Amino acid sequence: MHTTGVMRRLDELARFSSEPDALTRLFLSPAHKAAAQQVLAWMRESGLTAALDAAGNVVGRIEGARPGLPAVILGSHIDTVRDAGKYDGAFGVVAAIEAVSRLRAAALPFAVEVAAFGDEEGVRFPATLIGSRALAGTLDPAALDARDAEGISVREALRRFGCDPAGLPVLARRQGDVLAYVEAHIEQGPVLEAEGLPLGVVTAIAGATRCTVEVDGMAGHAGTVPMPLRRDALCAAAGMILAVERAARETEGMVATVGRIEALPGAVNVIPGTARFTLDIRSADDAVRQAGVDAITATCRRIAAERHVELRMCHTYAEAAAPCAGPLVAALEAAVARAGIRPRQLPSGAGHDGLAMAALCPVGMLFVRCRGGISHHPAEAIGEADAEIAVRVLADFLQNLDPGALAA
Repeated sequence: MHTTGVMRRLDELARFSSEPDALTRLFLSPAHKAAAQQVLAWMRESGLTAALDAAGNVVGRIEGARPGLPAVILGSHIDTVRDAGKYDGAFGVVAAIEAVSRLRAAALPFAVEVAAFGDEEGVRFPATLIGSRALAGTLDPAALDARDAEGISVREALRRFGCDPAGLPVLARRQGDVLAYVEAHIEQGPVLEAEGLPLGVVTAIAGATRCTVEVDGMAGHAGTVPMPLRRDALCAAAGMILAVERAARETEGMVATVGRIEALPGAVNVIPGTARFTLDIRSADDAVRQAGVDAITATCRRIAAERHVELRMCHTYAEAAAPCAGPLVAALEAAVARAGIRPRQLPSGAGHDGLAMAALCPVGMLFVRCRGGISHHPAEAIGEADAEIAVRVLADFLQNLDPGALAA
C-alpha cells in the first residue's frame, strides 16, 4: 500500500461513526467496534499477528530477527471527540501499519508492535487513557466503575464490546519487553505550517491540571438590589476568569483555558447566585504548571474574599508532563534530516497516550503539519505528500534505530 492508500484508509475509518452526518466514535461504542475490526484486518493484511485485547485495544506484532525480542510500539488512538476530524489519532495508527508493512521483510534487532488504543479522548467516560494505562500497568481498577451519561460503567461496556475485564491485569507489559513507544500524530497547532515544515519532533507532552470551580453568592432581584450590596456570583467568576487568562499570558510555557461556564438560576432578571466554570492548565514543565495552579488558586480566593462570595475548587484531573526520551528525539531528528527536512523541535500542548506509556518505557513523537492548525473539528486536514514523508520517516527511523542507545 502507498500513501494514497493511507489517505483512503483514513477516509474509510471516518465512515465508522455513531452519527450519520458527523464523525463521532466514542470508546466501546458500536462505531468503535467496527473501526477496531477494520484496523485488525489491515494489521493482519500487513503481516502482523493481531488481536483485540481486554481493554478494547487492537494490538499487532511482527517479530524481529528472532522471535521474542523486545518491541518498539508504534501507534495512536482510534476514538474521537464529537463531530471530529478524521486524522487525529487515526493517522498515527494507519501510518504505523503502513511503515511496518514496508519493513516486514527486514530483520530488525527488535520486534515492532502497532497499538490502536480506544480511549485517548476521554469523551464517553470520566476516565481516559484506559487502554494505554492497561499496557503500562498503571490502570486504576476504580476506572472500571466510571459511568457514561446513560449510567453504563466501563466494566459493563467492555463486556458488551466483547472484552473480559478480568483480563486487564494480564495486559501490563514488563519494562524489559518494551524498548519504546513512538507515535505519529497531527500537530493540532499552527507552528509547522507557519514555518513551512511538514514534520516536527516532539520534545515533551504537556502535563495538565483540570478542575471545576463553583462560586456561591446571593441571588436577588435585578431591579431592587443596589450595586454596592450585591454578591453577584457571575461577576466574581468573570473576574476570576480574566485573572486566569492574565496569569497564562504572563507565564512563559503555560496555557490556561476556561472551556465552560454556567450561571444560576439563569434568568434575565435575577442576579446570579451561583456560577460554575471549568479550568484547564497545561505546561510541558510540571514546575511551571504547578506554580501556575497555585497562583491562580490564590487569586481566585482573593477575588472571592473581596466580593464576599464562597469559592470551591475541585481538582478532577492531574497528569504529569512526559518528556520525550533524548535518544528517540535524536533518532527521529536524524530520520527527518535524512528525508531532506530541517529538524524542528516543539512541545505538544495536547495530551496523548504517551502520557501513560511513559510509565513503561521511553516515549517519542513525530508531528505532522495540519492545515490551519485545526483539530477536533471536521475541517481537520493533512496533505498527502506530508503523510508520505511521515511514513517514510517512521520506516527509516525503525531501520536505523539502535536498541542499545535506548537501554543506555
